[in-house]
Amino acid sequence: MTGRPGDPLRAGTSINDIMGGLFGAIAVLGALIQRGISGRGMEVQSALFENNVFLVGQHMLQYAVTGKAAQPMPARDNPWAVYDVFTVKGGEQIFLAAVSDAQWKTFCDVLDLPDLKADPALATNNDRVRVRARLLATLRERLAPRTAAELTSIMERAGLPYALIRKPEDLYDDPHLQATGGLADVTVPDGERAGQTVKTTLFPITLASQRLGVRLHPPRKGEHTLVLLAGLGLAPQEIERLVAQGVVA
Repeated sequence: MTGRPGDPLRAGTSINDIMGGLFGAIAVLGALIQRGISGRGMEVQSALFENNVFLVGQHMLQYAVTGKAAQPMPARDNPWAVYDVFTVKGGEQIFLAAVSDAQWKTFCDVLDLPDLKADPALATNNDRVRVRARLLATLRERLAPRTAAELTSIMERAGLPYALIRKPEDLYDDPHLQATGGLADVTVPDGERAGQTVKTTLFPITLASQRLGVRLHPPRKGEHTLVLLAGLGLAPQEIERLVAQGVVA
């Protein structure tokens, strides 16, 4: 579903691993609730293959219901005419959208596109979808001289959907993350920057209006070995013997 037809690509982030962990955590929470009801524990599994299948379940169901296979994203039928990434002044990129007829009229007003607003061939979303390729080509030409900052300001004021296309390293200066406390300091455990402080992302949730902060910094090699072994129930002399034998360090 990612990449052009015949050219599947890996997703740009470790989505399957992350979602596998999340589904596992959800299952554990469900098991804990059931334990509180029944008094019995249960085995919990979360598998990456089944997780990945679940993530494309919508495409499987589309085929089951309609008999029409879903195309990879770049070749997929789009239900909205204006729902795309535009390259603007200086090579910056911004995602812009107008997903209803009311939004389309506002889009044309705030971006000074009166001729497009008045064009009867673009009156409804279905009309615009039919000529989507031509419409997008026109919009790309009209928007190319504008800056991403200018378009961001216009879309924000008008309440229209937009998103700047950012690289991960750009997010350290993101005003939204700065305002919501989405980043926290951790200490680098090893390598050239060992001992230095860097920013990392926090879980994207709040509990009682509070972010879950950093519980532990990334550990140095072997930092918690003795604590973990003690937590498993090993006596101090047993741990000393394992260290002496080089089993653990």
